[in-house]
Amino acid sequence: MSWIYLIIAGFMEILGVIVMKKFVLSGKKILILVLMFLFMLSFGFLSLAMRELSMGIAYAVWTGIGAAGGVICGVLFFKESKSVLKFILLSLIIICSVGLKFLS
Repeated sequence: MSWIYLIIAGFMEILGVIVMKKFVLSGKKILILVLMFLFMLSFGFLSLAMRELSMGIAYAVWTGIGAAGGVICGVLFFKESKSVLKFILLSLIIICSVGLKFLS
C-alpha cells in the first residue's frame, strides 16, 4: 500500500507543478490556495508512504515522478523546448526510480 501512496503523492506533485505554471502565466491569486492544498496533499501521501518505505527511497521516487511529469507536461502543454538529451536524461530518472522500487 505504501507504493500506491507514493505514486499518488508523485502524481499530486505533478498537478502542483502544473498549477504553479498556470499561476505564473495567468497571475491569478486564487490559484495559490489550490497550489498550497495540492502540495499539502502530496506531502500527506508521501508521509503515509514513509511508514513502510525508507525516507531516501520514498523521497527519490517522489521527486523522480514529479520531475519526469513536470518535464513531460512542460513539453506537451506549455511548449517548452524538447531535445533528445532531455528525454534521455528523463528516461534515466524513470529507470532509477523503478530500480529503487526493486531494491526495497
